[in-house]
Amino acid sequence: MRRKAKAMGAAQSDDSIKRRSGTTGSSTSLSQVDMFPVFPLDILEEIFLNLPLHQVVCICRLVCHQWKEVADSESLWRERCRREGYHLKDASKVPKDWRLFYYLCKQRRNLLKNPKGEEKLKKWEITDNGGDKWKVGKLMVPHPNEAIQINFITSYGLCRKMQLIDLSLEGYNPAFMDHFQPDIKISDWYAPRWDCGSEYEICVELLNQRKRPIQTFAPETIYFEQWNDQKWCQMTHVFRNYGPGVRYIRFAHGGKDTQFWAGWYGIRVTDSSVEICPAGDA
Repeated sequence: MRRKAKAMGAAQSDDSIKRRSGTTGSSTSLSQVDMFPVFPLDILEEIFLNLPLHQVVCICRLVCHQWKEVADSESLWRERCRREGYHLKDASKVPKDWRLFYYLCKQRRNLLKNPKGEEKLKKWEITDNGGDKWKVGKLMVPHPNEAIQINFITSYGLCRKMQLIDLSLEGYNPAFMDHFQPDIKISDWYAPRWDCGSEYEICVELLNQRKRPIQTFAPETIYFEQWNDQKWCQMTHVFRNYGPGVRYIRFAHGGKDTQFWAGWYGIRVTDSSVEICPAGDA
Protein backbone atom coordinates (compact mmCIF):
# COMPACT_ATOMS: atom_id res chain seq x y z
CA MET A 1 0.00 0.00 0.00
CA ARG A 2 2.82 2.41 0.92
CA ARG A 3 4.71 1.65 -2.30
CA LYS A 4 1.62 2.55 -4.37
CA ALA A 5 1.10 5.76 -2.38
CA LYS A 6 4.70 6.79 -2.97
CA ALA A 7 4.39 6.14 -6.69
CA MET A 8 1.19 8.25 -6.85
CA GLY A 9 2.73 11.09 -4.84
CA ALA A 10 -0.27 11.11 -2.52
CA ALA A 11 1.06 9.80 0.84
CA GLN A 12 3.93 10.24 3.23
CA SER A 13 6.15 7.81 5.11
CA ASP A 14 5.23 6.71 8.62
CA ASP A 15 8.27 8.50 9.99
CA SER A 16 7.32 11.90 8.56
CA ILE A 17 3.79 11.56 9.93
CA LYS A 18 5.15 10.66 13.37
CA ARG A 19 7.50 13.65 13.39
CA ARG A 20 4.71 16.12 12.42
CA SER A 21 2.19 14.69 14.86
CA GLY A 22 4.66 14.43 17.74
CA THR A 23 3.73 10.79 18.42
CA THR A 24 5.41 7.45 17.90
CA GLY A 25 2.41 5.12 18.16
CA SER A 26 1.49 3.09 15.08
CA SER A 27 -2.24 3.88 15.49
CA THR A 28 -1.73 7.57 14.64
CA SER A 29 0.32 6.67 11.59
CA LEU A 30 -2.34 4.34 10.24
CA SER A 31 -5.18 6.78 10.85
CA GLN A 32 -3.36 9.55 8.99
CA VAL A 33 -2.58 7.35 6.00
CA ASP A 34 -6.07 5.90 5.87
CA MET A 35 -7.66 9.35 5.95
CA PHE A 36 -7.02 9.88 2.22
CA PRO A 37 -7.52 6.64 0.26
CA VAL A 38 -5.18 6.22 -2.70
CA PHE A 39 -6.60 4.91 -5.97
CA PRO A 40 -5.25 4.50 -9.48
CA LEU A 41 -6.17 7.61 -11.47
CA ASP A 42 -8.60 5.80 -13.76
CA ILE A 43 -10.50 4.36 -10.78
CA LEU A 44 -10.57 7.73 -9.04
CA GLU A 45 -11.93 9.36 -12.21
CA GLU A 46 -14.64 6.69 -12.47
CA ILE A 47 -15.68 7.40 -8.87
CA PHE A 48 -15.91 11.14 -9.61
CA LEU A 49 -17.97 10.42 -12.72
CA ASN A 50 -20.63 8.88 -10.50
CA LEU A 51 -20.76 11.72 -7.97
CA PRO A 52 -22.95 14.87 -8.22
CA LEU A 53 -21.32 17.94 -9.75
CA HIS A 54 -21.24 19.98 -6.53
CA GLN A 55 -19.54 17.17 -4.57
CA VAL A 56 -16.74 16.85 -7.13
CA VAL A 57 -16.10 20.61 -7.31
CA CYS A 58 -16.75 21.69 -3.73
CA ILE A 59 -15.53 18.66 -1.76
CA CYS A 60 -13.43 16.13 -3.67
CA ARG A 61 -11.06 18.58 -5.35
CA LEU A 62 -10.17 20.04 -1.92
CA VAL A 63 -9.04 16.75 -0.37
CA CYS A 64 -5.50 16.54 -1.76
CA HIS A 65 -3.35 17.41 -4.77
CA GLN A 66 -4.10 14.13 -6.54
CA TRP A 67 -7.88 14.46 -6.16
CA LYS A 68 -7.74 18.10 -7.33
CA GLU A 69 -5.77 17.07 -10.41
CA VAL A 70 -8.40 14.49 -11.36
CA ALA A 71 -11.34 16.80 -10.51
CA ASP A 72 -9.88 19.50 -12.77
CA SER A 73 -8.88 17.20 -15.62
CA GLU A 74 -10.26 17.71 -19.11
CA SER A 75 -10.86 13.98 -19.52
CA LEU A 76 -13.23 13.85 -16.51
CA TRP A 77 -15.53 16.60 -17.81
CA ARG A 78 -15.33 15.50 -21.42
CA GLU A 79 -16.45 12.03 -20.34
CA ARG A 80 -19.28 13.46 -18.20
CA CYS A 81 -20.49 15.38 -21.26
CA ARG A 82 -20.37 12.21 -23.37
CA ARG A 83 -22.24 10.10 -20.84
CA GLU A 84 -24.95 12.67 -20.27
CA GLY A 85 -25.41 13.51 -23.95
CA TYR A 86 -24.08 17.08 -23.98
CA HIS A 87 -22.64 17.80 -27.44
CA LEU A 88 -21.77 20.91 -29.40
CA LYS A 89 -24.02 21.60 -32.37
CA ASP A 90 -20.86 21.96 -34.46
CA ALA A 91 -18.82 18.82 -33.80
CA SER A 92 -15.71 20.41 -35.34
CA LYS A 93 -15.49 22.90 -32.46
CA VAL A 94 -13.86 21.88 -29.18
CA PRO A 95 -14.78 23.66 -25.90
CA LYS A 96 -11.92 25.65 -24.37
CA ASP A 97 -13.08 24.57 -20.92
CA TRP A 98 -14.90 21.21 -20.70
CA ARG A 99 -15.89 21.76 -17.08
CA LEU A 100 -17.53 25.09 -17.93
CA PHE A 101 -19.20 23.54 -20.97
CA TYR A 102 -20.60 20.72 -18.80
CA TYR A 103 -21.82 23.13 -16.12
CA LEU A 104 -23.61 25.38 -18.60
CA CYS A 105 -25.21 22.40 -20.33
CA LYS A 106 -26.29 20.97 -16.97
CA GLN A 107 -27.79 24.29 -15.88
CA ARG A 108 -29.31 25.19 -19.24
CA ARG A 109 -33.06 25.75 -19.07
CA ASN A 110 -35.66 28.37 -19.87
CA LEU A 111 -35.39 31.05 -17.18
CA LEU A 112 -38.81 32.49 -18.06
CA LYS A 113 -41.77 31.17 -16.10
CA ASN A 114 -45.04 30.22 -17.81
CA PRO A 115 -43.72 30.99 -21.31
CA LYS A 116 -46.64 29.36 -23.18
CA GLY A 117 -49.66 30.57 -21.19
CA GLU A 118 -50.44 27.23 -19.58
CA GLU A 119 -50.91 29.07 -16.27
CA LYS A 120 -52.92 31.90 -17.86
CA LEU A 121 -51.06 35.16 -17.12
CA LYS A 122 -49.35 34.05 -13.90
CA LYS A 123 -45.64 34.96 -13.47
CA TRP A 124 -45.98 37.85 -15.95
CA GLU A 125 -46.19 41.52 -14.99
CA ILE A 126 -48.71 43.27 -17.22
CA THR A 127 -47.29 46.70 -18.07
CA ASP A 128 -49.87 47.64 -20.73
CA ASN A 129 -53.36 46.14 -20.97
CA GLY A 130 -55.10 48.09 -23.71
CA GLY A 131 -58.28 47.38 -25.63
CA ASP A 132 -60.02 44.31 -24.28
CA LYS A 133 -56.79 43.36 -22.43
CA TRP A 134 -54.51 40.35 -22.71
CA LYS A 135 -56.13 36.97 -23.25
CA VAL A 136 -54.88 33.37 -23.30
CA GLY A 137 -56.39 31.03 -25.87
CA LYS A 138 -55.86 28.21 -28.33
CA LEU A 139 -53.75 28.55 -31.47
CA MET A 140 -55.33 29.60 -34.75
CA VAL A 141 -52.72 27.72 -36.80
CA PRO A 142 -50.35 24.92 -35.70
CA HIS A 143 -47.03 25.90 -34.15
CA PRO A 144 -43.79 24.30 -35.48
CA ASN A 145 -43.58 22.60 -32.10
CA GLU A 146 -46.66 20.37 -32.02
CA ALA A 147 -46.59 20.25 -28.22
CA ILE A 148 -47.55 23.94 -28.06
CA GLN A 149 -51.31 24.43 -28.09
CA ILE A 150 -51.79 27.76 -26.25
CA ASN A 151 -50.76 31.37 -26.87
CA PHE A 152 -51.11 34.85 -25.43
CA ILE A 153 -53.34 37.17 -27.51
CA THR A 154 -53.31 40.97 -27.69
CA SER A 155 -56.22 43.33 -28.32
CA TYR A 156 -56.83 46.63 -30.14
CA GLY A 157 -54.96 48.70 -27.54
CA LEU A 158 -51.26 48.21 -26.81
CA CYS A 159 -50.65 45.10 -24.70
CA ARG A 160 -47.24 44.51 -23.10
CA LYS A 161 -46.00 42.10 -20.43
CA MET A 162 -42.62 41.46 -18.86
CA GLN A 163 -40.57 39.27 -16.53
CA LEU A 164 -37.51 40.19 -14.50
CA ILE A 165 -34.99 37.36 -14.08
CA ASP A 166 -32.70 37.47 -11.04
CA LEU A 167 -29.61 35.55 -12.19
CA SER A 168 -28.30 34.95 -8.68
CA LEU A 169 -31.59 33.29 -7.65
CA GLU A 170 -31.35 31.13 -10.77
CA GLY A 171 -27.90 29.82 -9.73
CA TYR A 172 -25.61 32.16 -11.69
CA ASN A 173 -23.68 34.11 -9.06
CA PRO A 174 -22.06 37.51 -9.75
CA ALA A 175 -18.47 36.22 -9.82
CA PHE A 176 -19.42 33.55 -12.37
CA MET A 177 -21.24 36.00 -14.64
CA ASP A 178 -18.45 38.58 -14.49
CA HIS A 179 -15.63 36.10 -15.14
CA PHE A 180 -17.14 33.81 -17.79
CA GLN A 181 -19.81 36.06 -19.39
CA PRO A 182 -21.65 33.06 -20.91
CA ASP A 183 -23.83 33.51 -23.99
CA ILE A 184 -27.40 34.57 -23.24
CA LYS A 185 -29.89 33.45 -25.87
CA ILE A 186 -33.41 34.84 -26.18
CA SER A 187 -36.19 33.47 -28.38
CA ASP A 188 -39.80 34.46 -28.97
CA TRP A 189 -42.52 33.14 -31.29
CA TYR A 190 -45.18 35.48 -32.69
CA ALA A 191 -47.94 35.29 -35.29
CA PRO A 192 -50.69 37.60 -36.63
CA ARG A 193 -54.30 36.79 -37.49
CA TRP A 194 -54.87 36.45 -41.23
CA ASP A 195 -57.88 38.75 -41.29
CA CYS A 196 -56.51 41.73 -39.35
CA GLY A 197 -53.34 43.82 -39.42
CA SER A 198 -51.20 43.77 -36.28
CA GLU A 199 -47.85 44.77 -34.81
CA TYR A 200 -45.27 43.02 -32.64
CA GLU A 201 -42.50 44.39 -30.44
CA ILE A 202 -39.87 42.98 -28.10
CA CYS A 203 -37.24 44.47 -25.77
CA VAL A 204 -34.73 42.44 -23.75
CA GLU A 205 -32.26 44.15 -21.44
CA LEU A 206 -29.23 42.96 -19.46
CA LEU A 207 -29.30 44.94 -16.21
CA ASN A 208 -26.77 45.73 -13.48
CA GLN A 209 -27.34 45.56 -9.73
CA ARG A 210 -29.29 48.83 -9.84
CA LYS A 211 -31.41 47.46 -12.68
CA ARG A 212 -29.90 49.85 -15.19
CA PRO A 213 -29.27 48.58 -18.75
CA ILE A 214 -25.85 47.30 -19.72
CA GLN A 215 -26.95 45.98 -23.10
CA THR A 216 -30.31 46.10 -24.90
CA PHE A 217 -31.92 44.18 -27.75
CA ALA A 218 -34.87 46.15 -29.12
CA PRO A 219 -35.47 45.67 -32.85
CA GLU A 220 -37.91 47.86 -34.75
CA THR A 221 -41.61 47.09 -34.42
CA ILE A 222 -42.77 44.47 -36.91
CA TYR A 223 -46.02 45.17 -38.81
CA PHE A 224 -48.33 42.69 -40.53
CA GLU A 225 -50.86 43.68 -43.17
CA GLN A 226 -54.40 42.35 -43.28
CA TRP A 227 -54.87 39.10 -45.25
CA ASN A 228 -51.47 37.73 -44.33
CA ASP A 229 -50.48 34.03 -44.13
CA GLN A 230 -50.69 34.11 -40.27
CA LYS A 231 -47.62 31.85 -40.02
CA TRP A 232 -45.54 31.64 -36.86
CA CYS A 233 -42.27 33.62 -36.88
CA GLN A 234 -39.32 33.32 -34.47
CA MET A 235 -37.31 36.20 -33.05
CA THR A 236 -33.87 35.23 -31.70
CA HIS A 237 -30.84 37.07 -30.35
CA VAL A 238 -27.64 36.09 -28.52
CA PHE A 239 -25.89 38.45 -26.10
CA ARG A 240 -22.08 37.96 -26.13
CA ASN A 241 -19.11 39.80 -24.63
CA TYR A 242 -21.41 42.07 -22.66
CA GLY A 243 -18.88 42.84 -19.93
CA PRO A 244 -19.08 42.49 -16.14
CA GLY A 245 -21.97 43.59 -13.95
CA VAL A 246 -24.95 41.71 -15.39
CA ARG A 247 -27.27 40.72 -12.52
CA TYR A 248 -30.77 40.70 -14.06
CA ILE A 249 -32.45 40.13 -17.42
CA ARG A 250 -35.65 41.99 -18.24
CA PHE A 251 -37.76 40.39 -20.99
CA ALA A 252 -40.69 42.39 -22.38
CA HIS A 253 -42.87 41.91 -25.46
CA GLY A 254 -46.34 42.52 -26.84
CA GLY A 255 -48.25 44.37 -29.54
CA LYS A 256 -51.79 45.03 -30.77
CA ASP A 257 -54.00 44.98 -33.82
CA THR A 258 -53.74 47.94 -36.21
CA GLN A 259 -57.41 48.21 -37.18
CA PHE A 260 -58.93 48.90 -33.78
CA TRP A 261 -61.30 45.94 -33.84
CA ALA A 262 -63.03 45.03 -30.58
CA GLY A 263 -61.93 41.67 -29.23
CA TRP A 264 -58.61 39.90 -29.73
CA TYR A 265 -57.33 40.42 -33.25
CA GLY A 266 -53.82 41.52 -32.32
CA ILE A 267 -50.48 39.73 -32.38
CA ARG A 268 -50.14 36.35 -30.66
CA VAL A 269 -47.03 35.25 -28.74
CA THR A 270 -45.92 31.99 -27.14
CA ASP A 271 -42.93 29.78 -26.23
CA SER A 272 -40.70 32.68 -25.18
CA SER A 273 -37.34 31.75 -23.69
CA VAL A 274 -34.16 33.09 -22.07
CA GLU A 275 -31.26 30.64 -21.72
CA ILE A 276 -27.67 30.79 -20.45
CA CYS A 277 -25.68 28.78 -23.01
CA PRO A 278 -22.18 27.40 -23.62
CA ALA A 279 -20.20 29.54 -26.06
CA GLY A 280 -20.91 28.56 -29.67
CA ASP A 281 -23.88 26.41 -28.72
CA ALA A 282 -26.60 29.09 -28.61
